[in-house]
Amino acid sequence: MKRYNLGFVVSEYNFDITAMMLERAKAHAEFLEANVAKVVMVPGVFDMPLAVKRLVQSKDIDGVVTIGCVIEGETDHDQIVIQNAARKMADLSVEFGKPVALGVSGPGMTRLQAQDRVENAKQAVESCVKMLKRLE
Repeated sequence: MKRYNLGFVVSEYNFDITAMMLERAKAHAEFLEANVAKVVMVPGVFDMPLAVKRLVQSKDIDGVVTIGCVIEGETDHDQIVIQNAARKMADLSVEFGKPVALGVSGPGMTRLQAQDRVENAKQAVESCVKMLKRLE
C-alpha cells in the first residue's frame, strides 16, 4: 500500500487550540500510515491559501490538510475569514488535482466550542487520505 505524503498548513492564531489539533492530526496520519512530509505555519486562517498553493504545487506532496479555528468575535469578521479562505482552498484543490482537506473549525463558535472540536483535525486527515485512495 502506498504511503501518502501530506502537507499540513496550520494557523498560529488561537495556537493554544491549533497546537492540540496539530498533535491529533499527526497521530491520526501515523495511524493511517500517511507521512506528514511538511508542516507550514501561517499567521491565520486567511493566510492559508498561499501556503496551500505552494504545497499542492510540490511533486513531493500528495494532499494537504488545513488546521485552524475561527472563533466568533464582536463583528462578522469570522464569517469573512472562513468563507474566503475555504473557497480559495477548494479552488486550489480543483486547480491542482490534489485533495485539500478543510480542518478549520468555525465560524460562529466560542473558544469553549473550539476546544470541544479539537478532535475534528483527525477527520480532516481522514478525508484527505480517503480522497487520495479514491482518486488513484
